[in-house]
Amino acid sequence: MKRVLILGLAVAILALVALPAGAQPVISAKSGTISWVDGKVYLGNELVEPSLTKFPDIKENAVLRTTEEGRAEVLLTPGVVMHVGENSSFRMLTKRLIDTRLELLTGSLVVSAVEIAKDTNVTIVCKDGTVVLSKAGHFRFDAEPARIKVFAGVVDVQIGDRHQEVAAGKMLGLDGATASVEKFDKTETDSLDNWARRRDELMAMANVSAAHSMSYLSSGSGGYGGYGGGYGVWGWNPYFGLYTFIPGSGRFCDPYYGYCYWSPYTVGRMYYNPGAYYNNNNNLGGGGRSNASYPTMGATSGGYSGTVNAASSPSFSSSAPAASASSGSSAASAASSGSAGHGSAAGGGGGHGK
Repeated sequence: MKRVLILGLAVAILALVALPAGAQPVISAKSGTISWVDGKVYLGNELVEPSLTKFPDIKENAVLRTTEEGRAEVLLTPGVVMHVGENSSFRMLTKRLIDTRLELLTGSLVVSAVEIAKDTNVTIVCKDGTVVLSKAGHFRFDAEPARIKVFAGVVDVQIGDRHQEVAAGKMLGLDGATASVEKFDKTETDSLDNWARRRDELMAMANVSAAHSMSYLSSGSGGYGGYGGGYGVWGWNPYFGLYTFIPGSGRFCDPYYGYCYWSPYTVGRMYYNPGAYYNNNNNLGGGGRSNASYPTMGATSGGYSGTVNAASSPSFSSSAPAASASSGSSAASAASSGSAGHGSAAGGGGGHGK
């Protein structure tokens, strides 16, 4: 048993430190990292090259632009990810965690906000409207016609000197011409919505093993010390080839699709050793490991033993699709479940490229 524990600890640490050269294990101090591209995407006048080692940082006042066959995924504050559709562009106005602001210039964006932490702010400007994401949710922005659709959550919209709250299932025009909030059919989606959903699913799948490997570097149940200071971070999962959200504590679920993200402490208790807990010395207490084997995380493993779905998660949305990967399946085969259509999850599982 001692040998198993030592081997497991070594594998977990290597999962964070044996990264591709140049890849950052954790991002927590800024917004605007381009985490994935498909097709031709430009940052200013420079083509963003697909890479698993370099993740461009969008500077303030810089413009990201996609072409007719281009898409991009951009990390904002921890827990908030933005998917940029084809023929779209936006300008990064400010990128501090306490004040992240951007302006949609053309095309469409889909924003998934699993957590909007205290003292962080995300604002999106589109035509005459300034939209503040005040709660976790799922949002669609279009420049033509200028509007916001709220699939889940709540936003505050300012147009001129007027403020309007828009709740789930409602949309509002942002060109100043439409004064009233209207209902919309949340089942009417397009390829951008579907692609964003597949990316969100894959990101949630990558969370489990990434959070578990980080638990060995944590300071206990109060977060993970120097990484997040108790707040969430974007953590790199080298075997899925992407960044995933890792909460500082507890569990956060996408309020629309139901995909869940676990903190290092919580995922250990839920999946790896139910009934046990990590004490302040970062050692196992409670149930111990007498009846639990260490689930390794490697290139030939799905990253964890067990399934993340409605059956194993009591408060998981009953309508949410399962996101699972058994200990005997590869990350590639897990990703292939969402491979249909443009920008598939299988392509996204490699980090970049189609």
